[in-house]
Amino acid sequence: MKFNKDKCKVLHLVKDNPSEQHRLVSMWLESNSVERELGVLVDSKLNTSEQCAAAAKKANRMLGCINKGITSRDKEVIITLYSALVRPHLEYCVQLWSSLYKKDVGRLERVQRRATRMIKGLGSLAYEEGLRQLDLFNLENRRLRGDLITKF
Repeated sequence: MKFNKDKCKVLHLVKDNPSEQHRLVSMWLESNSVERELGVLVDSKLNTSEQCAAAAKKANRMLGCINKGITSRDKEVIITLYSALVRPHLEYCVQLWSSLYKKDVGRLERVQRRATRMIKGLGSLAYEEGLRQLDLFNLENRRLRGDLITKF
């Protein structure tokens, strides 16, 4: 297999790094501020807010498709579709990029809140009460559960 030099990029991670140019044989490497590794976006400060925004955007798109394409608003239908199509976008590699910022957690929780409001009879309830009736956990508790499973 031939090595593709064009795909090589530099991500400067050190705070006081003067962003020096690097070379691979005779070609100068391009510098990036954000890089995708194993499907997770990471910037030069190891901040994953962009990953959180991208995950929420994908999940919202899937919810939009469910909302437009499915006429039934029954609990079983919406929860099954949400669990199969939307939640994997919110939880992909979450142990790696688990958000530490309230704005990122809120962005992800809004996606799940939107899904609970799609269900007939739950639109007017508070978010936490809707989760209780659906036997769901908020995303933060699910992430903590995943951390415990990984640890033990």
